[in-house]
Amino acid sequence: MKPRLIVAILVIAGLPMCAEAQQPSAAKADAQKVVKMIIGDKAKSQIYCDVLKLGEQIEETDPKDKKKADELYQQVDELATKLGPEYIALMNELQDMDPDSEDGKEIGSTLEALDKLCSK
Repeated sequence: MKPRLIVAILVIAGLPMCAEAQQPSAAKADAQKVVKMIIGDKAKSQIYCDVLKLGEQIEETDPKDKKKADELYQQVDELATKLGPEYIALMNELQDMDPDSEDGKEIGSTLEALDKLCSK
């Protein structure tokens, strides 16, 4: 999986659980739905890129600086809610999925389309 995708998943790990576990095929369909939703909305595309940037900042934060990390996580939480409940539910589903599994890899490749939005 791409580092940006891993960052996004780790960042969203701080969000409250709001989705029940689903079958992997449902998660694949959810990933496709989320990608289409974000790509189709310029504002959501920008928010997604902002979430990735914050995730990178969290990774670079000194582990001893818990206050700074908490502030960044709070910003991510606020932005993620603007991406919609479908996005949050997908990120929660991915927390329970092995990224190296066949389904995890397939979903990761689906989500890479979002990373391309941010590399422009």
